[in-house]
Amino acid sequence: MNFEINKGIGRNVEFKGLESQYLFVFAAGLLAVFVVFVILYMAGVNQWVCIGFGVTAATLLVWLTFRLNAKYGTHGLMKAAARKRHPRYVLNRLKIPRLFTKNKKE
Repeated sequence: MNFEINKGIGRNVEFKGLESQYLFVFAAGLLAVFVVFVILYMAGVNQWVCIGFGVTAATLLVWLTFRLNAKYGTHGLMKAAARKRHPRYVLNRLKIPRLFTKNKKE
């Protein structure tokens, strides 16, 4: 028997230039646009307004997703989000002698 080796093992998932988490953002965004489109249509909004919203939102989503992919790369979006959560500096308002004494809690 002759088996082919999958040479993509260990590499990031890529589809049409989108890498990793951007695929999930893209798919979830398109699903959300579709759900909102259906809700608007079922609510009785004019069909041309619904179509205009769907096309505009989907185009904006595609543009934004590819822009984020180009700007941040594979793991850069997660790094940027983590960077925003870290404090810029740590404040310690204790007096200096108090820093070196041991608290006695009994």
